[in-house]
Amino acid sequence: MGLLTGKRALIMGLANDNSIAWGISKALHAEGAELCFTFVGEALEKRVRPLAASLGTTFVEPCDVASDSDITNLFARIKEVWGTFDILIHAVAFAKKDELNGDYLNVTREGFHIAMDISVYSLTGIIKAARPLINSGGSIVTLTYHGSQQVAQNYNVMGVAKAALEASVRYLASDLGPQNIRVNAISAGPIRTLAASGIAGFKDLLKSFAGVAPLRRNVTQEDVGNTALFLASDLSSATTGEIIYVDAGFRNISIKTE
Repeated sequence: MGLLTGKRALIMGLANDNSIAWGISKALHAEGAELCFTFVGEALEKRVRPLAASLGTTFVEPCDVASDSDITNLFARIKEVWGTFDILIHAVAFAKKDELNGDYLNVTREGFHIAMDISVYSLTGIIKAARPLINSGGSIVTLTYHGSQQVAQNYNVMGVAKAALEASVRYLASDLGPQNIRVNAISAGPIRTLAASGIAGFKDLLKSFAGVAPLRRNVTQEDVGNTALFLASDLSSATTGEIIYVDAGFRNISIKTE
């Protein structure tokens, strides 16, 4: 018996085997969870389906979180196949690449709207549609980054979006608490992912991180996956509305000198 035996988990935002969502998927699967994955577009479908198959699932559905009808159709399909489910992993974020370079002041109205819609509102829109299907004791986990709290060079509009996402976590936790559904976020340290590759200077950030973080190492998919497993399981039954840092202690360091 695993920690998640008999539980069903929806994973949204898997892009490839370097994704944080993949580390989470493996951790949940290893503890017995039955999984469903979503994708956007043919290119991502070709990546997601083989990964899903490697974990023994063929339950893979399209969903563009910018489309209300796609979200509605996804949960109609989940209701048809599963009836109800227990865990929702929201690993969805997007900003235009040219908004992740230079000064935040250069953000465009269009770029701001896109980042907020995909990275922030999508969590609320998804939960609104999913709520009738999530079992009591269920868990929702999203992903954020410390650029929401302090300025991270070139993170720009995504830092603003993640701040709004973290506020959403608190409000959603309050809304869903009476139904005994938890909502939390993991603030992970930098990990080389497809999304991170769009941030100017990310490689330099990754190189310097281990020298500053108290644990003197970078963060891995497995680190985040293990924390997501805790939040998805009954071990976190009284934890909600929280931002859990998985960053090797980096956020605690103000100034480091030789």
